[in-house]
Amino acid sequence: MSNQQTRLAAGDAELTIDQGNGCRISGLSIGGTELLRQGERYGCFPMVPWCGRLNHGRFLNGATPHQLPLNSPPHAIHGTGRDAAWRTARAEKSEAAFTYDLADPWPYDGRVTQAFGLSEDSLVLTMGIETYGDSFPAQAGWHPWFLRNLGGADDKDVVIDFAPAWQEERGDDHLPTGQRVPPRPGPWDDCFGMPDGVDVTLTWPGRLELKVTSRAEWVVVYDEQAEAVCVEPQSGPPNGLNTTPRFVTPIEPLEIETIWTWRRL
Repeated sequence: MSNQQTRLAAGDAELTIDQGNGCRISGLSIGGTELLRQGERYGCFPMVPWCGRLNHGRFLNGATPHQLPLNSPPHAIHGTGRDAAWRTARAEKSEAAFTYDLADPWPYDGRVTQAFGLSEDSLVLTMGIETYGDSFPAQAGWHPWFLRNLGGADDKDVVIDFAPAWQEERGDDHLPTGQRVPPRPGPWDDCFGMPDGVDVTLTWPGRLELKVTSRAEWVVVYDEQAEAVCVEPQSGPPNGLNTTPRFVTPIEPLEIETIWTWRRL
């Protein structure tokens, strides 16, 4: 992996992007306090060209079957973008954009663009997928690992607050069954529907409130680990290439945006 990184700053907010390691955010600090779990697998990585688990790594494009490597047996998970080195398209003081071309093992040609815009109280993330030829089903989203506890002597654990319309029932294989059920209490490794757009608030009591919003209608919440919690806005549910395919066509790219806004408490 390349250790090439890009740093953005606005006010006392600092963002570090590791374009050589999947174009992930490796750090987001506010006033010197790091919000993301550290480590080469963590931070916040893009999920593209699919999100979450893909059933046994298989999907159809029309009548054409495809098999992807099982990087989380028995499934394929989180796309290929997080394993790629991305190219810098532009980098300024508080904005940057990066691209990578879809390649094996993904069977279709296309380009992914991810852009970052930092201000003193917000971060805007956008991602787009365009095809160079054939249409294909795809998804995009983000997988941030927010620290459960910011590490101060008197700090309390983060509280997650959201009001989804439904929860995608999760089967024993960790895939949605296709049934929508009333939202259940955590702990979660679950996908939720928010048809008016993703809107999740993370509160570190007495320290910081951070809102994750998106016009996307699905969010996966994962809080089964001690160190971090994940709030993942995405363009479709896990296994969605099979159940709710959204096609990238020559005239209609896939575009998604999420905005993180924060304020001190």
